[in-house]
Amino acid sequence: MGFLNWLRGDTTRPADDHAISSGYSFFFGGTTSGRPVTERSAMQMTAVYSCVRILAEAIAGLPLHVYRQSSDGAKVKALDHPLYRLLHDEPNPEMTSFVFRETLMTHLLLWGNAFAQVIRNGRDEVIGLYPLMPNRMTVGRDEAGRLYYEYQRMWNEPTGRFETVTLAARDVLHIPGLGFDGLVGYSPIAMAKNAIGLAQATEDYGASFFANGAAPGGVLEHPGTIKDPARVRESWQATFGGARNGNKIAVLEEGMKYTPISVSPEQAQFLETRKFQINEIARIFRIPPHMIGDLEKSSFSNIEQQSLEFVKYTLDPWVIRWEQAITKTLLSPCEKPGVYVKFNVEGLLRGDYQSRMEGYAVARQNGWMSANDIRELENLDKIPAEAGGDLYLVNGNMLPLSLAGAYAQTTESEPKPEPAEEPTSESSVRRRI
Repeated sequence: MGFLNWLRGDTTRPADDHAISSGYSFFFGGTTSGRPVTERSAMQMTAVYSCVRILAEAIAGLPLHVYRQSSDGAKVKALDHPLYRLLHDEPNPEMTSFVFRETLMTHLLLWGNAFAQVIRNGRDEVIGLYPLMPNRMTVGRDEAGRLYYEYQRMWNEPTGRFETVTLAARDVLHIPGLGFDGLVGYSPIAMAKNAIGLAQATEDYGASFFANGAAPGGVLEHPGTIKDPARVRESWQATFGGARNGNKIAVLEEGMKYTPISVSPEQAQFLETRKFQINEIARIFRIPPHMIGDLEKSSFSNIEQQSLEFVKYTLDPWVIRWEQAITKTLLSPCEKPGVYVKFNVEGLLRGDYQSRMEGYAVARQNGWMSANDIRELENLDKIPAEAGGDLYLVNGNMLPLSLAGAYAQTTESEPKPEPAEEPTSESSVRRRI
């Protein structure tokens, strides 16, 4: 583990936020609003912070299991597999599985890539996973066309350069986001920098508006000549500037006159602009607006459907990226046919209690769920098998077409009872005649 300690040494000089973050540094820089946008500055926007937190905590909170598929097609949890404890409980001695996945998902949402170093023992088993900062990672190919990862570890003062270490592809768990080449993702923050920059500029305007006593600008007019205009301006700002001084009564001397020249926030549609930017940022991360506090277009009739669409259209693509990256890097070629990693999102897809019970009833009556299958989804103890907990039942009035009329065929094939002999009395003979 000495190599790991060297690799993860503390830096004395921080790396540039977007010098090598994803290979697409040309997307960063100034914005049309004049505000520079980086991954860290974007997180100061409440809408960005909320979207990142929602997705990161959702991925971190999902149950993550390693399964082994048996010869008859049944799946069982591979509790004895070395990866199970790492992914489900502790990927390394310093953090839990929740914190590890939350950290990597935050990197993925901000920088477009998530990296973790893979530590293996002498038997080539994975024994540790440690997050690596995306803004210090470069992905390249050697002369043979093999992928390699170059990581900036720390700043070397004597040489004036970053110390770097090169890792093979099998030693890095890399989860890329949407990208141009399929190998490296690009940062959603960089691609949407103008929208985020406008939101930041709007927020700055609002803060400045109230900091200047709700009167951001104006002209002090004097009929004569002022010897020290700077002193007059500073005196005015000190007396009437700031939100707490906004309602003070100004007394102007020597014929001075104050003329405001600012456009009111209503005329500039300040509040509408701020509200639109919240939806704009939610659109970047594909988050339903009601999940970040915008309930304007949400109601009791559609909010549940929006939550289900969040799981299906927002969370599922990220889940698939995680599952396939873990399978590709952490499982050996001989394990991949029978071992796989799966996030359990069924709990998020469950509806309200009445809808769940109605669905269970249909499944139970049609024979594709047993009582224990249902109780497992509801986190209830199983019914013993001898008590019928594993039975699959079907309604008696539903039969395959080939068995239709089976009861009638069975009764016709049975021997019919002989009729009783009639008496041979004289009266009976007469009746026959």
